[in-house]
Amino acid sequence: MATVFVIGAGPAGLFAAQKIAQAGHETIIFNRDIKPGGLAEYGIYPVKDKMKVGLRKQFEKVLALPNVHYFGHVPVGANSPVTVDALRSLCPSALVFAVGAQGTKKLGMAGEDALGVYSAKDFVYYYNQLPPFAGLDFSTGKRVAIVGMGNVMVDIARWLLLDSPNRDVEEVVVVARRGPLEAKFDDKEFAHIHMHLDRKAFQEELLRVKDRMEAVGQDIARVPEETFVCLKKFPDEPLVKPRLTFRFLCSPCAITTGPDGRIAKLTLAENYLLKRDESIASKPTGETTQIDVDTLIFAIGDSHDPSLGIPFASGSYACNPDEAALEAKYQVFDPHTAAICEGCFLVGWARKPSEGLVGIARHDGETGAAHVLEYLSRTSVGAAGVPAQSSAQHCASVEEIAQFLEQRDMRAVTKADLPFLRAAEEQQAKRRGLAFFKFSDDEEMLSAIEQAKAAAVGT
Repeated sequence: MATVFVIGAGPAGLFAAQKIAQAGHETIIFNRDIKPGGLAEYGIYPVKDKMKVGLRKQFEKVLALPNVHYFGHVPVGANSPVTVDALRSLCPSALVFAVGAQGTKKLGMAGEDALGVYSAKDFVYYYNQLPPFAGLDFSTGKRVAIVGMGNVMVDIARWLLLDSPNRDVEEVVVVARRGPLEAKFDDKEFAHIHMHLDRKAFQEELLRVKDRMEAVGQDIARVPEETFVCLKKFPDEPLVKPRLTFRFLCSPCAITTGPDGRIAKLTLAENYLLKRDESIASKPTGETTQIDVDTLIFAIGDSHDPSLGIPFASGSYACNPDEAALEAKYQVFDPHTAAICEGCFLVGWARKPSEGLVGIARHDGETGAAHVLEYLSRTSVGAAGVPAQSSAQHCASVEEIAQFLEQRDMRAVTKADLPFLRAAEEQQAKRRGLAFFKFSDDEEMLSAIEQAKAAAVGT
């Protein structure tokens, strides 16, 4: 029997852990957050409670496996007391990195550090009450620009237009580098906010970019048929404020701040469209314009965090480039030594950022786990990074790992603690008359666990 460490407890990590554990191996999960779930807990839109409850039940089944062990509130990285090398010192047979894409993706333009400029990931964490983001300043003003035209943009716009406790927002402006026919959001998601779309302003915007669309054979008459189908379904929908507008064929290129250090103006580079094989790309025309905004949110995808402590190249964790090997795209690769990192694997968004939702993450985690199992059967049982045949080392036990974390002053949360946290949150929901309640501070969660434990002992 081998012992495998899984770093990260989102869908990819949890379902990878399940498959490895079901094969009979001891599986130790290390998670940055107290709660498991990752983006399934802190990325899905807040009011989608039915979906979240269903996923939580699936995750509970994973953690209920006797050979699956959980250490939450344990961030792993170069800037943490628990580094990747420290985990290797515990001699696991393999390490599976399921840490997602925790880097922030912006455009690298001047002024991005201004107040009121956020990445979508951080903003979504904020309104989904993930510590410590829930306690940080993500204030918004009256006119918010969102860069990007996918489902994440729709979620953020929905929050700003419908559910945010801040009622100051008057307009959300979506900035898209390409045209309306390149919109990537799902119609069922956009249906939540279509009543806020300023149809008059939208038609004016279509006319503004009409010539540039026609230059690549696009017809604005296709827009209601293919992407903004709400225009066809609800042609006479009255505008519900705050309003939603679009600015197509524009790329942010500069930020101007006000005297308070907050973004005040956004400079946009006008684009034209060009065909590249089967796709449509954009290129600057050389002209610029400015719009007044007091908040800017980048919803342009996700990136990896280079501080994790595994090989990093071209903005991502490095995978084995050997396309002939089936497991290659799941193996960590060190470009400096031109060798794979023995026993180290990537799954989910840690392997490919922004690739699909929970179902895709599950499949990727299970596929990666299958390669881990093949690796274990091929190398027998040894420590990751050391050939099994030459290694007399044995992985630390669960108790030894707990001591290892305590020595580093880590207040780890185990799977035995999670039911106490759930009970405490259910009690808070009942007291407040809410369907669901979620603690948004780590210390509050840790305290709630201890109080619930004490109460259980007292009874």
